[in-house]
Amino acid sequence: MSNETTESKSARQAAEDLVAAVDTGARSVPGKVGLGIALGALAWSLFQLWIASPLPYLLADFVPLMNNTQTRPIHLCFAVVLAFLSYPALKSSPRRSVPITDWLFAIISSVCILYLVAEADNLAGRMGIPTTADIVTAGIGLVLLLEATRRSLGVPLMAVALVFLVYIFFGQYGPDIIAWKGASFQKAMSHLWITQEGVFGIGVGVSTSFIFLFVLFGALMDKSGAGIYLTKLSIALVGHMRGGPAKASVVSSAMTGLISGSSLANVVTTGAFTIPLMKRTGFSAEKAGAVEVASSTNGQLTPPVMGAAAFIMIERVGIDLVEIMKHAFLPAIISYIALVYIVHLEAVKAGMVGLPRSSTGRGRTILAKIFSTSTVLVGFLVLMAITYYGFAWTKDVLGEATIYIASAVLLIAYAFLLKLGASYEDGRPEDLEEMTECPEMRPTLMSGLYFLLPIGVLVWCLIVERFSPGLAAFWTSIVMLVVGLTHRAGKAFFRGEGIDMAALGMGRAELYDGLVSGARNMVPIGVAVAVAGIVVGAVTLTGLGQKMTEFVEFVSAGNLMLMLLFTAFICLVLGLGLPTTANYIVVSSLMAPVIVTLSAQSGVILPLIAVHLFVFYFGILADDTPPVGLAAYAAAALSGGDPIKTGLQGFAYDIRTAILPFLFIFNTQLLMIGIDGVVHFIITVVTATLAMLMFASATQMYLLVKNRMWESAALLLVAFTLFRPGFWLDQIDPPFVLHDPTKIYEVAEAIPGGADIRLTVQGETIDGKTVSKAVLLPLGDAGPGADRLANIAGLEMRFEDDKALVDNIGFSSPAEKAGIDFDWQITEVMTPADRLPKELFFIPAIGLMVLVFALQRSRRRRLEAV
Repeated sequence: MSNETTESKSARQAAEDLVAAVDTGARSVPGKVGLGIALGALAWSLFQLWIASPLPYLLADFVPLMNNTQTRPIHLCFAVVLAFLSYPALKSSPRRSVPITDWLFAIISSVCILYLVAEADNLAGRMGIPTTADIVTAGIGLVLLLEATRRSLGVPLMAVALVFLVYIFFGQYGPDIIAWKGASFQKAMSHLWITQEGVFGIGVGVSTSFIFLFVLFGALMDKSGAGIYLTKLSIALVGHMRGGPAKASVVSSAMTGLISGSSLANVVTTGAFTIPLMKRTGFSAEKAGAVEVASSTNGQLTPPVMGAAAFIMIERVGIDLVEIMKHAFLPAIISYIALVYIVHLEAVKAGMVGLPRSSTGRGRTILAKIFSTSTVLVGFLVLMAITYYGFAWTKDVLGEATIYIASAVLLIAYAFLLKLGASYEDGRPEDLEEMTECPEMRPTLMSGLYFLLPIGVLVWCLIVERFSPGLAAFWTSIVMLVVGLTHRAGKAFFRGEGIDMAALGMGRAELYDGLVSGARNMVPIGVAVAVAGIVVGAVTLTGLGQKMTEFVEFVSAGNLMLMLLFTAFICLVLGLGLPTTANYIVVSSLMAPVIVTLSAQSGVILPLIAVHLFVFYFGILADDTPPVGLAAYAAAALSGGDPIKTGLQGFAYDIRTAILPFLFIFNTQLLMIGIDGVVHFIITVVTATLAMLMFASATQMYLLVKNRMWESAALLLVAFTLFRPGFWLDQIDPPFVLHDPTKIYEVAEAIPGGADIRLTVQGETIDGKTVSKAVLLPLGDAGPGADRLANIAGLEMRFEDDKALVDNIGFSSPAEKAGIDFDWQITEVMTPADRLPKELFFIPAIGLMVLVFALQRSRRRRLEAV
């Protein structure tokens, strides 16, 4: 074995050790104790599959159904107990045995958590009047949860939780702008532990219902060999291009990111193979690591899983997973395309070449050419389209028989793809570690096509059947269980080897490893969402959200752009060292309401999904932000580079991702909001992609040759105009027409059916503060203005002294949800102005881009002639 291969394996081991320390537990216990821990993890996976399946409802006469007050504590109990058994307390603690203290911590924490299950009925009966036993178990449980957090996730998240705990108890000593009266120990423990406002709130609820099953699905995919297949396929697709291994890193990270819940694990899964290949083709250690970091970080922004944060968004934003996937798709894909382009520019500047093509694979199929110029996200979109438009009609034609026929078709497809894959060799880790040339496209693609079937099932369940994410993940995991158990034996059968018991045994071993690995991967996520509940509980108990709004408003002096910049900075700081899901819970609880409130006060009405994606993006970017960025440390362990330089270079590559939130805040068409038809969709996608490529060229100072300063400035102007053409139109033609507020009924009657009315309202809040903000209220079908406002928007008016005042608010109406109160004044009524299309500004932008391109092309020809 060559020294290079040995060094690569030792670097991979170092990176895997880091992942073990953070993601799966650094302790490896042999013998019966180790087997017991593994069986505990297996039991957790089986428990989660049980409660997600239809079986509890079918067997309800024999087995009592469990509700949230039971499933959430049991879920967290598994996570905390496994955290104490899998993660050593200190660096000096034993790695090959479990000390008695850790057993005690595991037992005591399980008692404190399961106390909520045993006493569920009694706790409900004395809600708000906890006993001494309630408070003692809550206090001990909270302390042990913080210790489990320190072990499994390090100090940052525990420190964040402690800061909020200190604020709960000693808020009266804080600065005036955020001070509050403080809470008693009894009130705090009751709120954080016994109710579902704190530890056992939305985070643990979504982790129990959705997240576990998607993490389990990813683990089953990985253990069955899908990770090797996807990485090898990525190299076959783009490895021959300039900087091919780096482009393969981007594509394989996108593939892994579809199902991964951790950017750190993503780095090690794909980077173990792509980073050595990048270095071999000319990338420095830091740049090779940075490409992998940027790719893996973006994987957490990629639908459908989005680092498991997508499932928290379902609860926070109030829309289903399919809608979240639709809104998150375009920013994710253009960000990945831009990263491929950045890699290309780096390769061109350094004069790199790709991996040589296989001697037997010189030809390129049409399919390979299509895939090599796109990303897996396009393939995922195509899969969704085929599933929806190709098979959705069967529901109407076949009715209840659809599911049985679809299952039969799935089995036939699986058998066919297995037979197809049996003609080719299975992928092995050794193939990637010893790779010197691009693998052939056709054999690589065909050898594992059956791995895409579970993803097809996921798409079917979500889009056609409209199952809940939990039920969709359950059926997807079941299909993956079958694939993992049978694919090796099935291939052996189709190769004419009969029933291969060894292959079946390997399938059973991989199935067991996947179930155990899925549970162990969930330990830090389960602990993280629980301790993030402390932050959520602190916000709801203390009213900190309102105080943060006032603080950011004070610092930004009411300027919307400064407010967004300051919020982005806070999200970066809050996200340092936090796993994806906990990261999102923290930043969305604390900062999303700030953006919603202050933007409305500035007259800008933002869709809630845009706000949540804004804070999510900046929280995730903390993964490669020094000095904490754990993904950068993992990549540096693989590349042998400096972790700080790797993180800084990764963040430089991710600048393209950092501008996207600001852009889709002001141009929500990037989130597929307000798209009118197929042509509009195509124009939006093409111009957004082109804008991102121009931004990448400007920041990399290279298009066809090295940019001059004015050329980079011109390309930035082009990118801005293509991203937000409405900015220039707003300068010459106001977007809204102002109407006399006393004519609100007439304006409401003239607005077309299905449209909204935009108002600016002003009034006094319950705490005596005068506020002014913009609101958007639905009006429903066409009709009399007074009826539409009262019956649909929930707003009844009266008019005094040429003023339009709110006379009544409908209960739970859009007006009430918008925060309007009695006696507030309507100060502005606005309707959209009839203006020129903003897309006209694309013409000068593209003209300027063509000019820069032509000048650089001429300059390149002169340089080549010298």
